Amino acid sequence: MAASNKNEPVFDLIKSMSKAEKRNFKLYATRLSGNQEAKFLALFDCLDSADDYDEAKVLARCPIKKEQLPNMKAHLYKQILVSIRLLNVQHSEPMQLREQLDFARILYDKGLYRQCTKTLEKSLEQALALEQYAAALDIIEFQKQIESLNTQSDSASRVEAISRQASEMSRRSETINDLSRISMQLYGLYLTLGYARTQKDLDLILQYFRPRLAPYAGAELSFLERFYYYEAMAWYSYIQHDFLLSYKYARRWVELFDSNPQMKRLMYDNYMKGYARLLEGLYLMRSYQRFTKALAQFEHECEEIGAINDNAMLISQLIIFTNRLNKHFFEGSFEEGIALIPRVEAYITRFAMQLNLHNKMLLYYKIACLYFGMGNYTKCIHFLGRITATRDPQIRRDLQCFSRMLTLIASYEAGIDYNLDYQIKSVFRFLVKMNDMNQVQREMLSFLKKLNSIYESDVKEQLAVLYERLKPYENHPYERRTFYYLDVLSWLESKMSGRSVAEIIRQKFESQEH
Repeated sequence: MAASNKNEPVFDLIKSMSKAEKRNFKLYATRLSGNQEAKFLALFDCLDSADDYDEAKVLARCPIKKEQLPNMKAHLYKQILVSIRLLNVQHSEPMQLREQLDFARILYDKGLYRQCTKTLEKSLEQALALEQYAAALDIIEFQKQIESLNTQSDSASRVEAISRQASEMSRRSETINDLSRISMQLYGLYLTLGYARTQKDLDLILQYFRPRLAPYAGAELSFLERFYYYEAMAWYSYIQHDFLLSYKYARRWVELFDSNPQMKRLMYDNYMKGYARLLEGLYLMRSYQRFTKALAQFEHECEEIGAINDNAMLISQLIIFTNRLNKHFFEGSFEEGIALIPRVEAYITRFAMQLNLHNKMLLYYKIACLYFGMGNYTKCIHFLGRITATRDPQIRRDLQCFSRMLTLIASYEAGIDYNLDYQIKSVFRFLVKMNDMNQVQREMLSFLKKLNSIYESDVKEQLAVLYERLKPYENHPYERRTFYYLDVLSWLESKMSGRSVAEIIRQKFESQEH
């Protein structure tokens, strides 16, 4: 039987464990002498030593019958999670809150109401300090339950105070849910469409989201409410190409965490994503000095935050690699950027299960652009092929469309033009199907289509004509989006002057910085 390619949760979980977690699991599982030869431990060792999940090999190596295997895997999965929870609970305040609530339930079931009440009061104080309103509401409901058994004269007033507190928590939770929903809707819109493509897109975004966000502007908001408001506004501005406003809200987002350092560890992922928005805004505004300073600050922060757990490392490394590549695009230092690619590929391989398709596509596109700038068109086409092979055309439609456009240009540069007409028709049909055809793309496709009928001596003249047609779109409200993905103007300048794309971009960069 061949190795199974399907996802096997317990196998994936074991492969994600650190050495400390595996050691702790062994100690936890063998805490009773009778468990030392337990079948689930043998299954753990078998899966830990395997490179791939192969059920036939598992059954051959473990003293487990085939009909026992599903239950044994489920039992092992649960035991591993329990051991990891015991190991990590001291480092996670949300886990500590849930643990205290469990302890309170034990005390309540034993009739130790006073001890239960003290535990709940302490937990509620911690929950409110961390703005864990869902946990706070659970605690308050438990407090009401205890007060209903209380026969003291002041019990009614305490219940009234608890109820008022619950009402406030519910109001806060409702606001947080509303803002987080708006933020997720905007993020989902970006994943599907990218930037606004037409005036119709811009109008729809303004008409739908502006009235939903307006009531929160200038309102008195808690930490979590402000976080979700800044996040929503950063995406709202970003999709509309307003990178300055997006940067301002991303900066407030990061500063919010900087002024509440206790929340950095609790919400490490959201803190780092704020930095990602901030860096992206600075990159698109072409603010090199502030970009490099912010990137250095983020890398310094990640020395501590990135070590919290695997997820923190995954997110921090993604942001660092993305922006180190962006730094090379800033400078036109494509040759130096090539040295970074093996590390990026090793990162993608290591976190293959955890990385979503959007982030993989983004990294592949940046690598392809790096090779294009270097003039290595074969490698460029190879990495673009990983994007265009995506089965779902709705995931990052923008990247899929521009990957096809860049493939056409790279094919032309590489001399792979024997079926260029067919490729152009294929790309044209895809762009129309995705409703992603703009004027810049039309001009590019029209130029590429007539290349075969242009005399070699006239190519530079036609390139100059195309350049003059495209240049006005560089600052167009939504046509400019093409230039975020493809630096077409620098490519045209390189063709007209006989210099490399890297030289052109480097010259622009040095001129701008001077």
